[in-house]
Amino acid sequence: MSSLTLKRLLVVVLSQILGAVITFLIITVGFDLLPYITSAQASKAVSIETYGTIYFLVTSVPIGVILMIWMDRFLDTKILPD
Repeated sequence: MSSLTLKRLLVVVLSQILGAVITFLIITVGFDLLPYITSAQASKAVSIETYGTIYFLVTSVPIGVILMIWMDRFLDTKILPD
């Protein structure tokens, strides 16, 4: 494998991991903070089980793709065409 291929693989894997971590923080911490930043009624932290595995994936994959686009731009891996 060339170094560019390894770099691309690293960008894809790292962006999806970061997307999952950000989604986890949004679900567990963000939902708990909603009453402090909005007029939402008393909400509580939600687990991944309660939120749903499919919903977690549907939330984390797009966040990971957005992160991948930015990482592709700044790390110059040329995953996306110019």
